[in-house]
Amino acid sequence: MTEATSTAHGAHARTVGAATDDAMRDLGRDLAALTRPGDLLILSGPLGAGKTTFTQGLGDGLGVRGSVTSPTFVISRIHPSLVGGPALVHVDAYRLSGADEIDDIDLDMTLPDSVTVVEWGEDVAEGLAEERLEIDIERHPDDTRTVHLRPVGARWTGAELPGEPGNG
Repeated sequence: MTEATSTAHGAHARTVGAATDDAMRDLGRDLAALTRPGDLLILSGPLGAGKTTFTQGLGDGLGVRGSVTSPTFVISRIHPSLVGGPALVHVDAYRLSGADEIDDIDLDMTLPDSVTVVEWGEDVAEGLAEERLEIDIERHPDDTRTVHLRPVGARWTGAELPGEPGNG
């Protein structure tokens, strides 16, 4: 089920259900088709919500090298493209105490040419880009998820986000 609401920037927030891990990966693959170099995706949700599972699908859709796993202990991993597209920069901000520490990773060097995903990025990574896609994942007791996609900035205005009906 998809539910649309407007945001202040003219883009539409979406709510998408994901019943399984495969559905989370499919959502990531679907979003990969919309991404381009310079895109920032900020993922939030509780432990076990499916942030890394979503990112695995995104990496698969982007055609990147290497297994996408949680970068909790290394903070950041770069997965180069195998198909001539942008690299996937996968960051886990769980152990970071704030925006100052995310600056130390030097994401500003890779951001323009990559698709950057920051897990646990809420209230930490927003300063990296004025235009971004904020993704909040809720995991329910039955292990299903509700994924809230919130576009921020002109880049995402009019973007046909997964689950959104076509505009003709």
